[in-house]
Amino acid sequence: MKVLITGGKGFIGSNLSDLLLEKGYEVWCLDNESTCNLDNDKHLESNQKYHFIKGDVREKINIPKVDFIFHLASPASVPHYQKDPIGTMMTGVLGTKNVLDFAVECKARVVFSSTSEVYGDALENPQRESYNGNCSTLSKRSCYDESKRSAETLCYDYKRVHGLDARVARIFNTFGKRMNMDDGRILTNFIRAIIRNEPIPIYGDGKQTRTLCYVDDTVRGLHALMMTSSIEGPVNIGGTTEMTVLEIANEICKIMGSSPNFIQVDIPEGDPKVRKPDITRAKLLLGWEPEVSISEGIRLMGDWVRGILPSLLTHQ
Repeated sequence: MKVLITGGKGFIGSNLSDLLLEKGYEVWCLDNESTCNLDNDKHLESNQKYHFIKGDVREKINIPKVDFIFHLASPASVPHYQKDPIGTMMTGVLGTKNVLDFAVECKARVVFSSTSEVYGDALENPQRESYNGNCSTLSKRSCYDESKRSAETLCYDYKRVHGLDARVARIFNTFGKRMNMDDGRILTNFIRAIIRNEPIPIYGDGKQTRTLCYVDDTVRGLHALMMTSSIEGPVNIGGTTEMTVLEIANEICKIMGSSPNFIQVDIPEGDPKVRKPDITRAKLLLGWEPEVSISEGIRLMGDWVRGILPSLLTHQ
């Protein structure tokens, strides 16, 4: 069976490639390499079932027909998607349309990687898939949030109009090996500061909450969503242990053997106060829930970071 992963050279995409190749799929990776670590798929170069194509989903997709499509292409961290907000919006809307047109041509099943950001600064906690969110079209974050909301709508319109088998995964904070250490996310900010012996930046008072899901669990959830016989409506994929940002920072310090050294910085515009998925649907419909604890995930990520330590220290 042939699989296309758009954004397949990125953090989640490259880990998903590993899982699919282990399961015997032939994997086509389409990526414009704008935000990924360029060596994320270096270990796959000799695998005859792995094919990399440098390309942009905002252009017509021209590869051999496939059976399944995981549509992950989009800048996903705040600094990356705010750098080119119009490009981010077009990736979400035009890029998704191109992917869905290709899926119709192939008669392929699609899993679209949406995000917890569709819930905005949530007034409901935990967030259920039925919650419509508390979002703004005016903030600097809107280019990403609204592009994902629009792309979800496109998926369901293609399902209604063309009979396309499209599924939507709403991914919550995922972490692990091959993250871009300059992506501005809290875990990479914390770990990079510890490695460089710098103060750890805490946004605001650090009382805003997050849940974390190790990447191996996330890609396992995406695969389960693709392989289930049929499904209606979006599915949350994420961890359920809610922690404050300050608690996460302290946990990282403990696991990495560093003394807490925090510095308070201004909280970014639109930064959500709470973020926790209700994963009841994932449990019932996919038989999925996270298996890797936050502590074990941080240890695994710390081991990976130490492996790339020379390059991390030279990119100040």
